[in-house]
Amino acid sequence: MTISEWIDNREMTGFPTFSYNEVCEAFPTLATQSVSMELYRLGKRNRVQAVHKGFYTAVPIQLRATGIVPPYNYIDQLFTHLGKPYYISLLSAGVLNGAAHQRPQRLSITTVFPKISVSKRSESQLYWCYRKEIPHALLNKTNSDTGTLFYSNPELTAVDLVQYSQLIGGLSTAATVIAELVEKTDFLGQADELVKATTLPTLQRLGYLLDVVLDEKKAADELSKIISPYTKNYRPLDTSQPHDNCARDKKWKLIINQDIDPDELW
Repeated sequence: MTISEWIDNREMTGFPTFSYNEVCEAFPTLATQSVSMELYRLGKRNRVQAVHKGFYTAVPIQLRATGIVPPYNYIDQLFTHLGKPYYISLLSAGVLNGAAHQRPQRLSITTVFPKISVSKRSESQLYWCYRKEIPHALLNKTNSDTGTLFYSNPELTAVDLVQYSQLIGGLSTAATVIAELVEKTDFLGQADELVKATTLPTLQRLGYLLDVVLDEKKAADELSKIISPYTKNYRPLDTSQPHDNCARDKKWKLIINQDIDPDELW
């Protein structure tokens, strides 16, 4: 059996990803340099894609013209290989939770430090965000053709969109997506986990978006109940903008130094 045939067999049995070490173990009589050269040759033919140093995915026949495999096909296996937790986040999680208005060109992945370096082909399709810890209790999972995918639930997605709004184009974009998610949220039911997963200023800003910008009073009231015992100091709505002589929102203890204009959804 050749390495190419070995990859074909893995692909047919539902295991399209593999590591360099697995190939070496499967072909113990081959020199490691020979294995490297064969994988390099298969990569040049768009038969395999190097995703990360020492980690590959087979390229399905319908994608061999470009040699680029969608990250959904290998992301879970990559993080299993790396031994790191992850979840699909931000706008990508919004789509998985049913918010179809803002469709990202790259798949957003949140994981933990240290930062990950992937191949150029994969990097062009991925957008990275990093946390100190992954809030596993706030993750959903779905099945893909090649395994399981983890993604943030509606509550964590809303929080992340606000906390990392600078990565998605600002609070107006965040508000647009949150408007599509809000019917699926239960902030009180997730209160303890949300408080551990984010910051008080983030919850203040999210509450303001729900209350004042989107007129979603029920969800806003849920957040108000969570944070009202702790909200004392005023903070700017947008930390990157000046906030002298700006209006103040007494309920959410925010200095309103930015106009938020979400897209019309209907």
